[in-house]
Amino acid sequence: MSPRAEPPPAPATFSKSEMMIVAAARELAGQHVCFVGVGLPNIAVNLAKRTVAPDLELVYEAGVFGARPARLPLSIGDPTIVTGATAAMSMFELFAFYLQGGRIDVGFLGAAQIDRFGNINTTVIGDYHRPKARLPGSGGACEIAINARQIFVIMRQSRRSFVEKIDFRTSPGNVGGAANAERIRREQGWLGRGPSVVVTDLGIYHFDDSGEMRLDSLHPGATIEAVRDTIGWEPQVSPDLAVTPEPTAVELELMRIELDPGGAYTR
Repeated sequence: MSPRAEPPPAPATFSKSEMMIVAAARELAGQHVCFVGVGLPNIAVNLAKRTVAPDLELVYEAGVFGARPARLPLSIGDPTIVTGATAAMSMFELFAFYLQGGRIDVGFLGAAQIDRFGNINTTVIGDYHRPKARLPGSGGACEIAINARQIFVIMRQSRRSFVEKIDFRTSPGNVGGAANAERIRREQGWLGRGPSVVVTDLGIYHFDDSGEMRLDSLHPGATIEAVRDTIGWEPQVSPDLAVTPEPTAVELELMRIELDPGGAYTR
């Protein structure tokens, strides 16, 4: 009689940030080439590479295609992104030949502010000339937003970040709606289709036919009331609203031991 197989260990208690990162990583299943933004996108994409998307090619703004970082890069200029990479080049070559050449499937970005149509602000909070806070700016985000085939966004949700009107449009999403955005993309020659996914610490949003965010999945423990309390407009909610599956023990171990042992992203 063969011994009975032991069941896999149950996931440990997890933080809202860990749930957000895991949910974002899972959205990359089936994708091939991803342009990685700084901050939270960095850990989400590297987790995806170790789980649901082992063949994912990571692209970093510093000039690296097919990055295979041995550890979580500290920034887009961390030398670890070059080790084992398919190609290293100038930023001009990366943007001109890969991004503007239509070779990027997903641009994965963060944001300081976002509106219902997925327009992103990473420039200023408040009036541009007299801002309350001046942010890092676009970097490569605007180019990524208009040229990657689709855009994924990861950010924590609050009324300060999910606003009715952003203070500055750094990176265009669906502008004033899907029809208007499609016209602008056609007139401007933009290659991308715009935003596809927004993952927060409360849930997962996709975009409906009007180009507006629609809540499709709530994370464990989150409520519709919490969503409405932390968003600057009345959100669209899917009639088939799902509950996001909890992180697995493997996903938690990868984040806590290999990717972010200091908890910079996951606390």
